[in-house]
Amino acid sequence: MSGGKKPTVLIWIGAAILFLIIGSIGGYFLTSYLTNPYRTLEAFPVEKYLDDYRSLAGSRFKGELRVEADLGWKEGVGRLMLFSTPSDSRPVAVMIPAGLASIYFTKGQTYLAELEVKEGGLIYANSCQKE
Repeated sequence: MSGGKKPTVLIWIGAAILFLIIGSIGGYFLTSYLTNPYRTLEAFPVEKYLDDYRSLAGSRFKGELRVEADLGWKEGVGRLMLFSTPSDSRPVAVMIPAGLASIYFTKGQTYLAELEVKEGGLIYANSCQKE
């Protein structure tokens, strides 16, 4: 009779270990999803912006950006960059504030950014991370 209990205990231990592994993996993905600062933002509408930026003034968006060109840096202000998006290849100018100066941009690299359309239609990147 004791021989029949040993395999049952091993099955329960195996099931518990499997449950812990699945729970850990699920917890990791759930935490990654919930801590993503861009998950609640809409994608940046390039076509709408180019048609009339005023309708987007003051709004924040998620932008999947590909570096096209660096237009220059001004101390205390930041760097003006040209980016394209997967949905529209037309370049848009984005101001990268001086607070994000530690990011090194290279042509062709892609980034995920929180974009805000400010006064005059200039797009500012409030945050930015390499994809």
